[in-house]
Amino acid sequence: MRIKVNDTVVVLTGKDRGKQGKVTAVNHEENKVTVDGVNEVKRHVRRSQRNMQGGRLSKMMPVPTGKVMLVCPACNKPTRVGYKFDEQGKKNRVCKKCGAVLPEAPYTKTRN
Repeated sequence: MRIKVNDTVVVLTGKDRGKQGKVTAVNHEENKVTVDGVNEVKRHVRRSQRNMQGGRLSKMMPVPTGKVMLVCPACNKPTRVGYKFDEQGKKNRVCKKCGAVLPEAPYTKTRN
């Protein structure tokens, strides 16, 4: 998958079309990504020992990978992703519009 955690993406279709956000989670099996601030739904939760208040909680739901496009940090435009090898033989992600090498997003493991 060409989209990774901490990448900035823009939503192409649906109710959140045009919104930008950071990718918080990637599900390779289902080809879905969870984007911060996109596809927010309300979940009705009953009171329990874990959740004393209960009520309606906001939750971010995954979006299909085909419905989002990576935003290049160099040209600040939505773009497709290509790959090129550098002099050391390392495979890098490349912006198809401006040709800039996309930086590797720092990966921080989060617990859910």
